[in-house]
Amino acid sequence: MLVVEPRRMADIHSTRVLSLDSTGRILDWMSWQDAVCLYVRGAVAWTLGDPCLTIHGGTSRETGLQSTIELHPIVASTGHCREHALDPSPALTNAALFARDRHICLYCGTHYVRSELTRDHVVPLSKGGRDIWENVVTACLACNIRKGGRTPQQAHMPLLAVPYRPSWVEHLILSNRNILADQMEFLVNHLPRDRRPT
Repeated sequence: MLVVEPRRMADIHSTRVLSLDSTGRILDWMSWQDAVCLYVRGAVAWTLGDPCLTIHGGTSRETGLQSTIELHPIVASTGHCREHALDPSPALTNAALFARDRHICLYCGTHYVRSELTRDHVVPLSKGGRDIWENVVTACLACNIRKGGRTPQQAHMPLLAVPYRPSWVEHLILSNRNILADQMEFLVNHLPRDRRPT
């Protein structure tokens, strides 16, 4: 039986480990359970950051001691991706779109909860627009209805920001509300240069 000793009680449910390959390529978030499997199988190449969770396992019959594993916030597994593999492209979902736009309607500028938001196609599908990152924005229901099947120019509703495809690193930052300091520092250093905070 495994017992988890988090730094804070909420950590057990919210902590995700940043998964890398052995060359340092960023893969994805993984659960603490998946990270434990890497440690147990001896498949951890290296780690970064101070331990964030302590996992207590069973008691050894030979020594009478309980096993423990200290999980680090960033774990590189022994495998590696192909040398010239492309970074994955984030899936265009409403949750990812709303996170990219910070739950703000890009027409009226108001912040909304997720249930009050919609996906708007800047160039409507009926006018040949596509369902891609560069053609979708977050819109409140009222603005989406008001804009209808028109472009922002035709509806006299200028966009407050230009839609863009987030990088894989940006997507990882946007998809986890509980990023640890070591993880955030690592991810920020891997953002595209033109999108790094100054």
